[in-house]
Amino acid sequence: MTSRISRVRSRISSLLPTGADLAELRRDPRRDLLAGVTVAVVALPLALGFGVSSGLGAEAGLATAVVAGALAAVFGGSNLQVSGPTGAMTVVLVPIVGEYGPTGVLTVGLMAGVMLVALAVLKAGRYMQYIPAPVVEGFTLGIACVIGLQQIPNALGVPKPEGDRVLVVTWRAVAEFARSPNWTALGFAAAVAAVMLVGARWRPTVPFSILAVIAATIVARSAGLDAARPIGDLPAGLPAPSLAFLDLGSLGTLLAPAVAVAALAALESLLSASVADGMTVGQKHDPDRELFGQGLANIAAPLFGGVPATGAIARTAVNVRTGASSRLAALAHAAILGVIVFAAAPLVSRIPLAALAGVLLATAIRMVEVGSLRAMARATRSDGLILVLTAVATLALDLVYAVVIGLAVAGALALRTVAKQARFDQVPLDRGDHSAEEHALLAEHIVAYRIDGPLFFAAAHRFLLELTDVADVRVVILRMSRVSTMDATGALVLKDAVGKLRRRGILVLASGIRPGQRQVLDSVGALALLRPHDREYATTPEAIRAARDHLETAGVLPPSGSSSPPSRDLRNC
Repeated sequence: MTSRISRVRSRISSLLPTGADLAELRRDPRRDLLAGVTVAVVALPLALGFGVSSGLGAEAGLATAVVAGALAAVFGGSNLQVSGPTGAMTVVLVPIVGEYGPTGVLTVGLMAGVMLVALAVLKAGRYMQYIPAPVVEGFTLGIACVIGLQQIPNALGVPKPEGDRVLVVTWRAVAEFARSPNWTALGFAAAVAAVMLVGARWRPTVPFSILAVIAATIVARSAGLDAARPIGDLPAGLPAPSLAFLDLGSLGTLLAPAVAVAALAALESLLSASVADGMTVGQKHDPDRELFGQGLANIAAPLFGGVPATGAIARTAVNVRTGASSRLAALAHAAILGVIVFAAAPLVSRIPLAALAGVLLATAIRMVEVGSLRAMARATRSDGLILVLTAVATLALDLVYAVVIGLAVAGALALRTVAKQARFDQVPLDRGDHSAEEHALLAEHIVAYRIDGPLFFAAAHRFLLELTDVADVRVVILRMSRVSTMDATGALVLKDAVGKLRRRGILVLASGIRPGQRQVLDSVGALALLRPHDREYATTPEAIRAARDHLETAGVLPPSGSSSPPSRDLRNC
């Protein structure tokens, strides 16, 4: 027990910041601080918008951006990652708010944080690299659609209808707008989205989102447009940390939502960190440390009324593009947002909800990389199918189910492809030192097959059919040196096929069995059938000589050196 505790302590110590991380902060502080200011300007409307969309209010989004952003920057595994509330997480939180209320969301966030820390300690971060690209692209496309649809009520200036299915809520919002149009709200949302989309093409480095929001707020305030509903009052500062929201009696019912939130936080954060690595030279994130940092961030954020957080791809990309080189940029972004919370809450509270909806609509549109989607869809039919299924599942079900479905379909298609690579071919016997006459005589009674590729559950039954269809020969030699992998199903099928051949009076020999295959074959009792007289053959020529000895003993072939025909015809030997 003591040694196990010491190993856990050592593992946790390896996840903590090092002196090298602190040294990085001093490398180019001016550049990092400027990047942090730019990211904060971009992050402010997003944090407000995602807080509102989650159902906990704009103040929850700001608290998450400040608390989670700072902790993930310090303890995370990427020098460039920016964390906070995200649209993908909002998609998961909306039904949780509807079923369990705000306290349920805060409890789920804390539970998910504990799970992320546990995943980091268990070194689970490295397994995220096995998620196929079509699943990621389909997941991103589905999230973009859901985020855009979630903004429809605020963009149309109608109260959010009842329901937790985004398609149903959107339809009801459109119907309400048709009965009582609010053209002011729609105008604000469309104008802000248009400014962001056009501005991003014209001057990518200019934060048009905050400029558009400021302009919309000024217009709404000066013109007294009541139809442009503002965010509402915000507290001047973060609340004191508290565990009052935690209901120990509800932990069991909240376990499944917490698993979903933890899975999404891990997936999105590690994807975002990978994107940051790809945009730079020489940067490489530590996936386990990233999970650890996100875990601590999600444990702390609910204590201050914040929602669960993840690494944010859009803000991380802005951070990289503006020249960030260390964690100081992400820390500066969180600090600036903290100053805004304390000093500018009254001004922020006047921002129209429709303007924030426009920001998120533009963000959703910019998430869709048409070129990547087109390339993925054209790669193979399997990739296109996986992409579409994952996107549709994200829109119709939820994000965790969507990823599970995408992975399941991708796995099934990959197994089918691998199974097709398994080959079972008859090969000519090696002449060796045999004369042409002897070789022809051997070929009448001995057949050799070479097994190429994997022999596992997906390909095993096809192998059984082909092997048991062998013609009426006396000896079958299986050349197994090219079997790349074998599982218990493959070994059982091989055992069954060998048993059927032996019942027909056909001797089966094997050559080139690898050590790893020997264990699997022995565990199901197949190895004994392939080693008659307790002999095993390393090469095919050895197996051929053994086969000839067997046929000579049975009288099917004349003894070596004799040219006389067999003394009797033992067709049933």
